[in-house]
This record gives sequence, C-alpha cells and structure tokens, in this order.
Amino acid sequence: MAKEIASTTKKEQIDVQAMIDSYVVQAHVALDKMANFSQEQVDKICEAIAKVGEQNSYLLAKMAVEETGRGIVEDKTIKNMFASENIWNSLRHEKTVGIISEDPERQLIKIAEPVGVIAGVTPVTNPTSTVIFKSMIALKTRNTIIFGFHPQAQKCCVKTAELIREAAIKAGAPDNCIQWIEYPSIEATNALMTHPNIQTILATGGPGMVKAAYSSGKPALGVGPGNGPAYIEKTANYQRAAYDIILSKTFDNGMVCASENSVVIDKDIYDKVKKEFEAWNCYFLNKDEIKKFETTFIDPRRGTVAGPIAGKSAYEIGKLCGVDVPEDTKVIIAEYSGVGKEYPLSAEKLSPVFTMYKVSGADEAFKICKDLLSYGGRGHTVGIHTENKELIKKFALAMSACRILVNTPAALGGIGDLYNNMLPSMTLGTGSYGANSMSHNISAADLLNIKTVAMRRDNMQWIKVPKKTYFEHNAANYLKHMPDVEKFFIVTDETVAGKYANQITDIISQRLGKKSYEVFQAVKEHPTTDVILDGVHRMNIFKPDAIVALGGGSVMDAAKIMRLFYENPDMTLEDSYQKFIDIRKRVVRFPKTNMVQLVCIPTTSGTGSEVSPFAIIKDTQTGIKHTLCDYSLNPDVAIVDDNFVETLPAKLVANSGMEALAHAMESYVSTMATDFTRGWSMEAIKLIFANLEKSYKGDQAARSKMHNASTLAGMAYANAFLGVGHAIAHTLGSTFNIPSGLSDAITMPYVIKFNAQRPRKLPIRPHYSVFRADKDYAEIARSLGIQGKNDQELVEGLINKFVELAKSINMTLNLKDNGVSEADFNNKVEQLAVEAYGDQNIVTNPSAPLIKQIEQLMKKIYVG
Repeated sequence: MAKEIASTTKKEQIDVQAMIDSYVVQAHVALDKMANFSQEQVDKICEAIAKVGEQNSYLLAKMAVEETGRGIVEDKTIKNMFASENIWNSLRHEKTVGIISEDPERQLIKIAEPVGVIAGVTPVTNPTSTVIFKSMIALKTRNTIIFGFHPQAQKCCVKTAELIREAAIKAGAPDNCIQWIEYPSIEATNALMTHPNIQTILATGGPGMVKAAYSSGKPALGVGPGNGPAYIEKTANYQRAAYDIILSKTFDNGMVCASENSVVIDKDIYDKVKKEFEAWNCYFLNKDEIKKFETTFIDPRRGTVAGPIAGKSAYEIGKLCGVDVPEDTKVIIAEYSGVGKEYPLSAEKLSPVFTMYKVSGADEAFKICKDLLSYGGRGHTVGIHTENKELIKKFALAMSACRILVNTPAALGGIGDLYNNMLPSMTLGTGSYGANSMSHNISAADLLNIKTVAMRRDNMQWIKVPKKTYFEHNAANYLKHMPDVEKFFIVTDETVAGKYANQITDIISQRLGKKSYEVFQAVKEHPTTDVILDGVHRMNIFKPDAIVALGGGSVMDAAKIMRLFYENPDMTLEDSYQKFIDIRKRVVRFPKTNMVQLVCIPTTSGTGSEVSPFAIIKDTQTGIKHTLCDYSLNPDVAIVDDNFVETLPAKLVANSGMEALAHAMESYVSTMATDFTRGWSMEAIKLIFANLEKSYKGDQAARSKMHNASTLAGMAYANAFLGVGHAIAHTLGSTFNIPSGLSDAITMPYVIKFNAQRPRKLPIRPHYSVFRADKDYAEIARSLGIQGKNDQELVEGLINKFVELAKSINMTLNLKDNGVSEADFNNKVEQLAVEAYGDQNIVTNPSAPLIKQIEQLMKKIYVG
C-alpha cells in the first residue's frame, strides 16, 4: 500500500511536458545514429526483436490477460508469435534503406528515408502483440518510437518493450530507439502526439484516441472501429462457414476488431446453419433474454459494447448480463431483424457475441450488410461465404469495407497472411470510409519517406506521313491501279469540280473490275460543320471504301473530317478539337485505324494538307475556326501532281506560296522540330524563296517546284507542328475574312521578331532543351545567303527578305490596308487573343506566349 501511495505522489509531481521533451530529445539522438545504418544492420536488429518476441510470447500473453482481465492466454500467445514471426517474415527481404529500386527503362530511382520519431499508441485489446509489431516496423525503417501504452495494459506493455529494446540494443541499435511514457495519462499521451518534434503517429485504440491522433496536426496512421458482418450465401459450405465464424469469434474472446459482429444467412440454409452453431455449443438468446442482455451488454452512452464486457468469455458475459448460459458456451447469439439504435446489439461487440439475420436472398443480404457497416464499421472488414464467384465480385463492389474476406474466419483473415495473401499487420486501415488516411493493412512501407530520383527524359520522337506519296506529272494515274477499293467518294468544290472532276472520274472509269464513284462538290473556302454533316450523310448512303479529296486545303480538310465522323458517328465536334500538350497523352482518343482509305490530291501549293494530320473546320453556330489534329486524320495516299496547279490564278499562287513558307519556317523553329523535320523545312524554305516570285509570274517549272515545296513543308509541320503565327493567322483570317496565306504573311514578320527574343515565358517540352529560336532563324538566313555580323542582324535580314518577297508578289503586310476596320478590330482584339491562345499551334511555339502578348502582337499586325 505504501508503495502505491509513493507511486501516486511521484505521478502528481511529474512535469508531463518536461518528461515528453526528454523522451523526444533522446529519440532524435537515436534517430541520428541510425541514419547511416545499412540494410544488414537494420535487419539484424529486427530479427533480434522477432526472436525475443517469439521466445517470450507466452510470458507476455499471460501478463496481458492477468493485467487486463481480457482475452485468452493461448490466443494472445499466438498473437505475439504472429507479430514476431509472420510480420518479420513479410519484412525480411523488404528493402527499407537507401536505394530500394532502380528502373533503368523509366530512369527512376527510389530512395527510402525514415519518417522520424514516431508516437505509438497501443490498445488494451491487443497490447503486447501491438508493441512487438510497431517496434519492428519502426526499426525496420530506421525510425525511433515512443509509446503511450493503454493504462490498463501498462505493465505487460512495459515488459514487452523492455525485452525488445534490450534485444535491439544487443543487436546494434542505439539506446532509446524504443521508449515509453513511464507515467501514463491522457495528458501525457496528448502531449506526445502534439509534440512539435514528433513526425508521425501510429495509433491503435479507442475512437477517442484515434480521433485525437488525427486531430494532432501530424501525419497519423490509425484504425477505425470494426462492425463487420459475414454473409453466408445459399451455395456456401455452411459447415465450414459455421466452423470459421466460431473459430473467429472465440479467438481471444472476439477482441480482434476484424471479427464477425453479425452473421447474415440465406433462408434456404438458415436452419442448417443454426443447428450447426448449436452443435458447437452456441447459445441462442430468446426474446426476453435479448431485452435483458441488451441493457447490460451495451454502454448506453457510447452505443457499443460496455467496457467491462469486451474480451470476456461467453459464460462470463452471460453472468454479467443476467442470463444463465452453460459454462461451455462458445458464442452467444441473438437473432435479429434490424440495424441501428433501436437494435442495440447490431453495434460492434469485441466479444464472443454476434447477431444473426435471416434474409430472402442476396439483395436483402447486401442491404443488411451495408447497414451494419454504416452503423459503426465502415471501411473495416466484411466477410462472405459462398461458392458463387460472380456474387463475390458483386458483394465486394457493393460493400464499403477495405477488406472483403471470402470463406475465411474474419479475425484471422483480416490480419493477413494466415488465411490469405494479404499483408500481415496488427493495424488495419479503414480508409476514408472510417476517417482513416490508409485503407490497407499498415506495415513498414507506410513509415518511409520515399525520395524519387527522376532522370531527364527525352520522349521518343517520330515521323508519320502518308503510307504512299506519288509526285511528278500525271501522278494521278495511280487511281487507275489503286488496290482493294471499288467505291470512290470524291470530295471537291464547284470550281475544282468544273476543271478537274472529269479527269479523275475518267481515270477511275479505266479501272478493271467493279467500280463506282460519287462526286460531292459542296465544300466552300472555309468548310463548316454543316457541310461536314452533309458529306457524312451522303457517305452513309453511298458507303465508300475510298475517299478522294480533290482541291485545296479546305477540300482536303473537309474530307479528313468527313471520314472521321463517318467512321466514328459517336464522336462530337467538341471532342475532336480538344487542345493537348502531347498528342500521345491527349484526353480524347481518336481511332487508331481507318477502314476507309483517304487519297488527297492538292490543287493549290500551300496547305500541305495532303500529308498532314491537321484539319481546320468552322463551327456554323459560332463562326469560330477550330484546328483538329491527330494522326488518324493523315491521308493514306498523297498525289502531288503539278497538272492541277498549271492554271492557278496569280493571287492564289501568292497566298498559297506564303502559307507554305509559313509552314516551313514555323516548323523549323518549333519546339518539336527534329533533325528529320528540319531537313524538309529548310528545303521547302529555299525552294519557296527561289521560286515563289517566278511561279507568281507564270513560270511553270517554278510552279512545279512550289508544288513540291508545299508538300515538303506539309511533311515538316505534320511532325513538328507550328506556332503562334498560325494561331493568330487562323483567328484573324476567319474573323475578318482574310485568305489563308495572306493572313500568314501579314503575321510572319512580327512573329519572327517575337520568337527570336528570349521568351518571357518558357515553353514546356523535354526535347527542347535550350532556347534556340534566334539561332534557328539565323540559320535560315544563312541558307538564303543573307549576311550579318551576329544572330540579331541575321534575323533582321531574314525579316527584310521576307518582306521583299511579299512585295514582289503584291502583298500588303498589315490588316488596316486589307480592309479591316480599326473600330471593329479594337472591339474584338481582346477576345481574338483568347481564341488564338486556344489554338493547338500555340503549344509548340518556341516562346510560350501569354494572352496579353498575343493581343499586343495583333495590334502591331494591324498597323504593320
């Protein structure tokens, strides 16, 4: 008695905060010492913990039962052995120190670091086994741990910690790697959890303690209450199911929180299962006994099992609740029909007691199981006994539980390893269902900071062009021999149809075997969604296996989009023009293959659409032009036949030539330009500067060269993409009815100057490792014979040469002199800048433009 009084006096005199401060300081000293431990040193320490835990499993179990008055010594012995043997076996080969993984293909290295000093809170239900478990996973990860033991299990937990710490230190661990609050109290445990130098909380205990852990402002790994039901479905091996449930509920007197709290049984086998339970000495309460039992068994304040009852035997519980049950009773069962406060025994029980429900089938069973989980067990564990594999999946999908155990005793299945391949653990997360941060069985991996070393990755680049490209005079004759097609749908416009449609149909008519064709000539200069839908409607009637696009960019773009929507009727326009950063990772997926072949025959020399994955469409409703881009839009065959450009009007030669030049120059400086695409871009640039003026004046040889240059530029931008120049040109062109090519030319001098300056905002592109647009423009200038002392002079020279070329083909390079009203422009420019920013071409510009910068560029372009 004197000893107890002295102890109480010491507790009253203790400075709780100073005590906790002392523990934490010592823990950090130990933490620093372990920082440089090798995996081998760590594993040696953990193996020593496992050995001492197993060697003393009975002693510690006996102490726990004697101190707490709960559970069964033999079962707690098994728990201690599980926490030592099974946990260590699962961790034995796990890397937790330094570099734990290297992925040479993805060029990622993972490095494990300890989280720091851990506050470990332990329960009265599984005291000694939890100390073994938490100590092992803490030291396996080079963390130190300070325990706050449950006051009702202080002595057995202290003994466990002393044995473990001594073994760990002998194996090489530093002093104070494991500590505990010597004088336990709620105040002390709260001071530990909220201490600024505690890094993580590992909490197992009652709802109040776990809530306090999560409210501490620290990362916390906790568990929630378990009120898990088990459903015995009519196809189950009911004898095995009954055996498993009795095993689970009697193991340590039902104190494993994963154990079954209710059993739901199909009516088809209900009586058989009941007889099986009776044969195993289970006691069924009658209606009067249920009322009496409920009064004492349930704590009216908390709505769950009363504290003195948890962990007692069925016989002891019967006596406490005023119900006489045989001394050899294994489990007490109450047959129930409802869930909730009006049915008190439907709550968590932590004892060899469960409620039993009869149901008409799976639908009713699912509902009751979900109701039970919602009444204090969400996220924890649920069981099903059945031979119906499909039903297992449906059950798992329907239940808000993180462990769905099949044909398994839940108490032993929930902790993992023994009856299944789940990770063994003494701390079972319940996820957000149960207000937890983790939904799995907690282990060492959860006590690590993982550092990721990510090497710079240059994404794989590509070149994609039509499968076949035919060029030179009379190349259109390919259609005479094109294999595997019979029905040709010719897309064109009225002007081109009047000139060349007969030439194409004559070639098709010369084919051997079955052939047919239809000419669709409704495409206008800026194809609209209405025209596309009309073409798709005609295709649905004709059912072509080949589409021939004969015309300029508008016609070829229309044909591409018609094929897309003809083959993919569920796709929407909004889906098709979604902007993306990386075409391989875009949100909206285009088809990977096309059944209908697309042949493009350009009748102008500018768009390059015959070899590109781009298409431009104008929304009939809004009037806005949208750029579609995907390699499924690529034609299958391109025919570059100069027959179709011999009689082009001079103005169209000028416009299309400047469009091709814009394609070539923007693709050359694009952030996606490669050694492959730059060759096409540069050759096109040189051809255009050498031949555009001559072609404009009627030189047929130059016109043929321009036709080839347009396709080369198309192949370049098809793979390197474009930039802000085209984004602005598309927007201004569609708004103010300025032809393509002219809008590109008006824009280009200002875009070159803008891009050649060091960008205010840098573009995101791993392949684009350094800013180089100024040097790229300088290289273009050199290839054209322009002289300059430095890159800046070369860029200025390139701009001047571009302006001279434009003047030579009678182009005026501003919006004002091309009929755009200043008032109209000023009213729209702010919104136009936003529209241009939304254009896909923005993404690959060498300077990532801000919307305000685009607006400023547009204002400069207006006055020229």
